[in-house]
Amino acid sequence: MEEYQLTITANKRPETLERILRVIRHRGFEVKNLNVESTDSIFNLNFTLASKRQLSLLTHQLEKVFDIIEIN
Repeated sequence: MEEYQLTITANKRPETLERILRVIRHRGFEVKNLNVESTDSIFNLNFTLASKRQLSLLTHQLEKVFDIIEIN
């Protein structure tokens, strides 16, 4: 199982984190670590993820989430 580092910048809304976590779970990735920093309007999310799948399968789906600003 591969481990990946993923950083997401997203608009700070009540449902944003839930949507991101749902996509991660549905694409077959496991969250090993999550660090969240926030301002009044932005979430900075740093994930350590594990999966047998390629990270690109996840990032292509995350790009469709409305509130995501940037994925690294």
